[in-house]
Amino acid sequence: MAVNFSALQVMQDAPVIPVIVLNDVAHAVPMARALVAGGIRMLEVTLRTPHALACMQAIAQEVPGAVVGAGTVRSPADAAAAAKAGARFAVSPGYTRAVGQACRDNGLSLLPGVATGSEIMMAQEDGYTELKFFPAMQAGGPAMLKAWSGPFFDVKFCPTGGVTQQNAHELLSLPNVACVGGSWLVPADALAQGDWSRIEALAREASRLPR
Repeated sequence: MAVNFSALQVMQDAPVIPVIVLNDVAHAVPMARALVAGGIRMLEVTLRTPHALACMQAIAQEVPGAVVGAGTVRSPADAAAAAKAGARFAVSPGYTRAVGQACRDNGLSLLPGVATGSEIMMAQEDGYTELKFFPAMQAGGPAMLKAWSGPFFDVKFCPTGGVTQQNAHELLSLPNVACVGGSWLVPADALAQGDWSRIEALAREASRLPR
């Protein structure tokens, strides 16, 4: 039986959670193997393409070192489908109690998306203290995270949205940031070209970021 990971364990596993958009099921397994070889095993496959669920299933079945997560979870149906496909955690762009309950019902750890103090408080009321800050750079970036560190001293964040190799270090240096989410680990051109060695190198570099 699969090990259940808490949201905090997902966030603390590596400095970066890759935000992955897959349009071809054939890319899923070699891409996941490259990321795992580079030291990144928590993989957020976003529900943004028709093939996302099939990609999750392929990774869950064929890459034992990977821990598959579902990104862009927006409804209870998304949560149920992701769990059926083999996902073990979920990431949402916002938060509703229906999504939170569906993730609990389906055994998925959830990183709920928040962008305001009210959203943080709503998520905390439902027991969530590890949150995704999205869209991070557009919603205030490091300055917002510093401002939140006072009233929300007991919350850990994963900033996602506008996060790059260039600004990841500044975010990771903040005490209330456990990790960041970023798409740069899996560039679209590397996927299209099947350049798995490049993806592995990007993952290895990301896995060594200080925090």
